[in-house]
Amino acid sequence: MLDLIIRNATLPSGATGQDIAVQDGRIVEVHPKIDAKAGQVIDAGGHLVTPPFVDSHFHMDATLSLGLPRLNESGTLLEGIALWGELKPELTVEAIKQRALALCRWSIARGTLAIRSHVDICDDRLLAVDALLEVREEVKDWIDLQLVAFPQDGYLRYARAPENLKRALDKGVDVVGGIPHFERSMAEGAESVRQLCEVAAARGLPVDMHCDESDDPLSRHIESLTYETQRLGLQGRVTGSHLTSMHSMDNYYVTKLMALMREAEIHAVANPLINITLQGRLDSYPKRRGMTRVKELLQQGINVAFGHDCVMDPWYPLGSHDMLEVAHMGLHVGQMTGVAEQQACFAAVTENGAKVMQLEGYGLAPGCHADLVILQAGDVLEALRLKPARLFVIRRGKVIAETPPVKAQLKVLGNQAIDFMKQ
Repeated sequence: MLDLIIRNATLPSGATGQDIAVQDGRIVEVHPKIDAKAGQVIDAGGHLVTPPFVDSHFHMDATLSLGLPRLNESGTLLEGIALWGELKPELTVEAIKQRALALCRWSIARGTLAIRSHVDICDDRLLAVDALLEVREEVKDWIDLQLVAFPQDGYLRYARAPENLKRALDKGVDVVGGIPHFERSMAEGAESVRQLCEVAAARGLPVDMHCDESDDPLSRHIESLTYETQRLGLQGRVTGSHLTSMHSMDNYYVTKLMALMREAEIHAVANPLINITLQGRLDSYPKRRGMTRVKELLQQGINVAFGHDCVMDPWYPLGSHDMLEVAHMGLHVGQMTGVAEQQACFAAVTENGAKVMQLEGYGLAPGCHADLVILQAGDVLEALRLKPARLFVIRRGKVIAETPPVKAQLKVLGNQAIDFMKQ
């Protein structure tokens, strides 16, 4: 007797009529018409069944703080950073936890069961670190939450950042972060990359840096990050997030850069919702889109994932932590409407994000964790188009969230009515 069988599923690969058998929290078989009984049977009805969504770049310490202490009137990146600086003295562990846990509930309902969150360490109290470490423990049965020690005010620019980084890592933060383009000079930015990568190498930790979140084509810290990755043997463990300056670089230089990134096995994370609103903002016309070169990076064999980055915070007043909304925006901004390109955008919020986070047991193969989402859509392209209801969200073989199918009733000609599924 199995614990769970999901019958008649469509997989992201396009395979239809598949059954997924689950025992002891793991997938044991994926095959059409599995001849077995189970304690629970879910008929997927031909709907898409996918591994959970992954948000590989987020700021949970700031989420849902919109309007505190005031709104970002200009909507710019720099005012957002200034606003966060104003809010930090007013933060409490309990307030950060309450907002983060509320966001986690949104995430679970939308099938996002893995999140990498950057946490600001340029508050000497490390309140956000303490709060999110508690949140990580409290949500571990539902969400894989990784924390990045993020020196928001600059690793060298903020005097106590090196000390605070060490304290945060000693407390159990998972990943070394950085923001080299926010240092006082290009040289200090490169030096911060060197020092931070050496910290990660010494501790055996991954690296994930906000890198070149700028419209300046001369902001080239990704090159330094790539070099340090090779020098220190960190291949496959380093992520460059945002990389928006690549959108403004000339093709000759980018061709060289992408080859180096591929050689160093760098992961790239774009944040379509935020990059399209914050970057290129001061341009007149022609106006830059701002998001990094997602299509070209993928063509070079570089792993590219998408992050939500912000939800209702000093930098972004919108959002619901729906990773399909992120993928939907990404394919528009990147002009990735070819069939394979749309599928790549879906992968950017699922399997590619799992590679960034180095998640063990992620996927639909036998032996993987039975972490699954059943969507009210027939396939990947329909899911991207409709951003449909998550009918079932399953964690380790147990249903943890459920949404009834979305229906609409069209009223016509008095007493007559037509019911139809929103598909």
